[in-house]
Amino acid sequence: MVFVTCKLKKKHYFCRLRIVYTPFRGEGYEWIIMTEENNEFTLLSKIKYPEDLRKLRIGQLPQLCKELRTDIIEELSVNPGHLASSLGVVEITVALHYVFNTPNDRIVWDVGHQAYAHKILTGRKDRFGTNRKFHGLKPFPFPTESEYDTFCCGHASNSISAALGMAVAARQQGIDRKVIAVIGDGAMSGGLAFEGLNNASSTPNDMLIILNDNNMSIDKSVGGLREYLLDLTTSGTYNSVRYKASLKLYEWGILNDKRKKGLIRFNNSMKSLLTSQQNIFEGLDIRYFGPADGHKVTELVRILRAIKDMKGPKILHLHTIKGKGYAPAEQNATIWHAPGKFDYESGERIESNPNVPQPPKFQDVFGNTLLELAQQNDKIVGVTPAMPTGCSMNIMMRAMPDRTFDVGIAEGHAVTFSGGMAKDGLMPFCNIYSSFMQRAYDNIIHDAAIMNLNMVLCLDRAGIVGEDGPTHHGAYDMAFLRPIPNLTIASPFDEHELRKLMYTAQLPNKGTFVIRYPRGKGSQIDWRCPFEELPIGKGRKLKDGKDLAVLSIGPIGTEASKGILMAEMNAANAGKTLSVAHYDMRFLKPLDTEILDEVCEKFDRIITVEDGILNGGFGSAVLEYINDHNHPVKVERMGIPDKFVEHGSVQELRKLIHLDADAICKQIEQ
Repeated sequence: MVFVTCKLKKKHYFCRLRIVYTPFRGEGYEWIIMTEENNEFTLLSKIKYPEDLRKLRIGQLPQLCKELRTDIIEELSVNPGHLASSLGVVEITVALHYVFNTPNDRIVWDVGHQAYAHKILTGRKDRFGTNRKFHGLKPFPFPTESEYDTFCCGHASNSISAALGMAVAARQQGIDRKVIAVIGDGAMSGGLAFEGLNNASSTPNDMLIILNDNNMSIDKSVGGLREYLLDLTTSGTYNSVRYKASLKLYEWGILNDKRKKGLIRFNNSMKSLLTSQQNIFEGLDIRYFGPADGHKVTELVRILRAIKDMKGPKILHLHTIKGKGYAPAEQNATIWHAPGKFDYESGERIESNPNVPQPPKFQDVFGNTLLELAQQNDKIVGVTPAMPTGCSMNIMMRAMPDRTFDVGIAEGHAVTFSGGMAKDGLMPFCNIYSSFMQRAYDNIIHDAAIMNLNMVLCLDRAGIVGEDGPTHHGAYDMAFLRPIPNLTIASPFDEHELRKLMYTAQLPNKGTFVIRYPRGKGSQIDWRCPFEELPIGKGRKLKDGKDLAVLSIGPIGTEASKGILMAEMNAANAGKTLSVAHYDMRFLKPLDTEILDEVCEKFDRIITVEDGILNGGFGSAVLEYINDHNHPVKVERMGIPDKFVEHGSVQELRKLIHLDADAICKQIEQ
């Protein structure tokens, strides 16, 4: 596959020609040609690694930030990615790499949405055009890609815990190293972040936590007094006197570790009193600085230099603007979080074939159907952990704000909160991405299934999700949910089946009901259909056949249908006959044993197809049943292999793991 992108910017006389060859297998190759007339990146063009950045004068940093921001916007206009988050932390990124000695010093990013400037400054500028592409740069920081990427950060709220571990490791081994965690106000709502904070307050460390607050969600801006206190508490004189005084107090026996913690809490409380602000850190033994403007890069450098050598854990609270520097992204940061392709000059998003009717996304079918059901059933409520737009629960949220709940990045809480409502008579639809539901495993068992509560767990982004890669593929839900008693687990073949399953799940006495469906579009343009109750544990025959049977579950069944048709046509073209039966099983648990008994009696060969991990998934369930009932049938399983699947388009990845129509056709023909 060859991608050719040419851009001519009249303003800057800038031309970039990028040709990327990305085969489905093997190595990727890239050629980049840039003209000498490019005056747009006078500073950025000289920087390959942070050591080059540190050669700049501090007065040059604002210009570098401007160039970085322009490069990110231009690149993402043609190569979609996470735009708004990365624009919001440009100055923070530059200041951190300018002040700290990376990669020896560790910067731990919390969620890689904000790390594009970091990638560009750490040896990947010339390859940034391959970001999120098949065999290109990974969608999030990952240690195997760069020594500057200190930890995997695809899921939120882990940076403080990971950074604390690194700080303790450096201390234990006598390594002179600074460790910085960069966490957003949204990720700070996750329980793991609070667990990390609690441990950081009681474990010896000199870690710095940067709180990137782009929604004013913790403190309000109060003007001059705040700035005065920030200047005071980060000044060299203040901290020198403070440190010398503490040594004397220790020497005189007045101050000890227990009293020191109390003084830190008192100091934070006094700052809260004087600024009419309160923050969540005042009760912890962690020094708090801020809030400050996260877009004043020279001031950030001054602050970081002032506090970098302070002993003990520290928090620097910075206010930023998500989408900073690009007006459309600033005005609607939610849409511009990951906007797809857009016109750089006008800011208009580019849709493919806008005049051609397209099937809706599964998430939109979910969102519209949930509202329809809620209008009929006043017990229905919606719950999402910080993804109302991503899962389309915002449709019900606009119409029924009092019956929808965004609980923040807190998946475990989302499930238990739903369980509490279900226990006392409501019917929660709790929508969580499949890969994020991994974080709520205990809650599903202990706070839902064990009581057989009537609630619906909707797993969006199930299966291979594409460009977000291994941290986001919904590969494991069928395997890890299947062993749990009391669960009903289903996956719709198409949009009609999704609506029917949602209707069935909210009927009385259905227990804890799981519905998994993929990212992206379905197959039905006319997707609205009447509601109909589906019998629990019953699949359906899509196509009769005589030679072998294909059993599929979920939307991957459309690929199976294509593969079956291809195999039968190939046989016909070769003058042979081939007749393949196809069953949509619908339910992983309970399995349709009538269908299994039927195919075992009729065929001696069965192929199972699933968009989930092979180990312990749907195919394993079929094998277990056949073995337990002594059916002499050969079962061949197709699904996600026992490895972490890289990033790329869904079709590229299905081809890579042999789960597309071609691979299914070849499996049938064997």
